[in-house]
Amino acid sequence: MLEGLAQGFAVALQWHNILYAFAGVFLGTVLGVLPGIGPVAGIALLLPATFSLDPASAIIMMAGIFYGTMYGGSTTSILINVPGEAASVITCIDGHQMARQGRAGPALGIAAIGSFIAGTLGVVGLMVAAPALTRLALRFGPAEYFALIVFGLVVLAFLSSGSTLRALAMGGLGLLLGTVGLEPMSGFARYTFGRPELFDGVGFIPVAMGLFGLGEILDKAARTEQVEIVRGRLGRLLPSRADWARSWKAVLRGSGIGFFCGLLPGPNAVIASIVSYGLEKRLSRRPEEFGHGAIEGVAGPESANNAAAAGALVPLLSLGIPSSPPTAVLLAGFLVHGLTPGPLLMQQRPDVFWGVLASMYLGNAMLLVLNLPLIGLFVRILRVADVYLLPLIVLFTMVGAYSVGNSLVDVWVMVLFGLFGFACRRAGFDPAPVVLALVLGPMLETALGQALILSDGSPMIFLTHPISAALLGLAALLIVWNLAGGARLRQRLGKLASVPEGGTG
Repeated sequence: MLEGLAQGFAVALQWHNILYAFAGVFLGTVLGVLPGIGPVAGIALLLPATFSLDPASAIIMMAGIFYGTMYGGSTTSILINVPGEAASVITCIDGHQMARQGRAGPALGIAAIGSFIAGTLGVVGLMVAAPALTRLALRFGPAEYFALIVFGLVVLAFLSSGSTLRALAMGGLGLLLGTVGLEPMSGFARYTFGRPELFDGVGFIPVAMGLFGLGEILDKAARTEQVEIVRGRLGRLLPSRADWARSWKAVLRGSGIGFFCGLLPGPNAVIASIVSYGLEKRLSRRPEEFGHGAIEGVAGPESANNAAAAGALVPLLSLGIPSSPPTAVLLAGFLVHGLTPGPLLMQQRPDVFWGVLASMYLGNAMLLVLNLPLIGLFVRILRVADVYLLPLIVLFTMVGAYSVGNSLVDVWVMVLFGLFGFACRRAGFDPAPVVLALVLGPMLETALGQALILSDGSPMIFLTHPISAALLGLAALLIVWNLAGGARLRQRLGKLASVPEGGTG
């Protein structure tokens, strides 16, 4: 392993590969900052630019774009409440609240530093524990995947800062939206109203841009009070000792959760951020602060989605199996350059395998050096008056929604969900579960169908498989725990209400 890593650094430290690694992480950060463009679209758009490069340089650059978008995605989530990509939705919950409280600097700082730590630990895990973790990931079939998503949806119900029942209702709406399009098993069209644009379902990006972008703009325009603007020097905007004391455990836990979730197929970065946020809220001594600017709510999910990027490369590099949409595009990049990722890659092209691993150490350091000095520049966005800033955000969301599918239907979807997001904010509903359930819903349906086909329609497959049974049992335990906690709270409130005025109890 050490010999391979030494060979990898010999490749990664060549001046042209350093340049391509920097280009990849810089472009990834920019694409992550821009609303509506994530790692999938970014790698796909820039793939033709790598055709003239040698294979090692091309893969180093594309990998840099992949994990660089995870850094940049938090910026717009924190500053303007618009998630740059799916895994940054969770960051909006507390990150934007911190920005509104004048603490955008610490939020951006802990996101960048936590991402660096998680990304580096993820690469160490990729290098050291890949064989054993790959064997574990191979044990996940449709039943286990279904149980994992159910567990994620149960955790999703506890994400909202308000009522759990309202969060369940919003999650149910997201699952219903996920049924629009062609049924995955039979291919029948559902709820498409004859529109070919809806055959692939309701687009995540238009829905997210509407709920979090346009909905936030309408809400700000309807408010008369001024949002507090961040002021002060960069040194004062970095995380304080108190922030670190609250965040370092969340960073380490998020790194572990993210790397494990990255091994699993599907929207692993989204699941990692969901599980990390839910765990931090449950373990916190101040859970009431979550949803109102808790720094752990930024540190944990941001660390998780960056570690998930490293974890997702384990099955790709060692088995040749992509576990997420970005790694599927990376697989296409390998094939374009005449490479076949898998066990033979380590033997036939060790320069590529170890060169990519070594470049990820350099890339994470580059991202830290690149992002921290730009915190002050990003924070200055908040000093722009709303009369100038809000129309620019509308323009970004419109372009982002249209550019994905080049369809005006996506723009109208964004406008519709923008109005819905504004109504949710006014009624006290949290729109985050809608988007997250929309991402997880189609995966849940596909896994359920595949599992039932394998078992000839018997639902016992979910209980006879140990991993799926354990995950479903854990989900049931969380539900019982939440119900029991609610019952105890109602009992205490009932006792307080029964005490006569002026009495003791």
